[in-house]
Amino acid sequence: MWIQVFKSKIHRAVVTEANLNYVGSITIDEALMEAAGFIEGEKVQIVNNNNGERLETYIIKGERNSGTICLNGAAARKAEVGDVLIIIGYALMTPEEAKTFEPKTVFPEKDNKLPS
Repeated sequence: MWIQVFKSKIHRAVVTEANLNYVGSITIDEALMEAAGFIEGEKVQIVNNNNGERLETYIIKGERNSGTICLNGAAARKAEVGDVLIIIGYALMTPEEAKTFEPKTVFPEKDNKLPS
């Protein structure tokens, strides 16, 4: 049996852009992606702390160290620039694996930069 388990998250990232005229997804600074263990194309859940919206989409790699957090396409309707998001990834694993798995959490600082 497989279960879906919290794998990693970027906690309290701030939306820098919302681009309605894009096909879809979320663009995330490559440095934040790596710190959280995310890869391009990975499915993530987005939770908006400002308005309670939740959605699922996939990741597009943004420019490294840019601080970019951009909701694209229809997702752009779910947040405004300045909103605070939690970006969560999950993984399938056996219950035995899940008992010892250690998820990653990244806490961006000002301008969505990694802590020094």
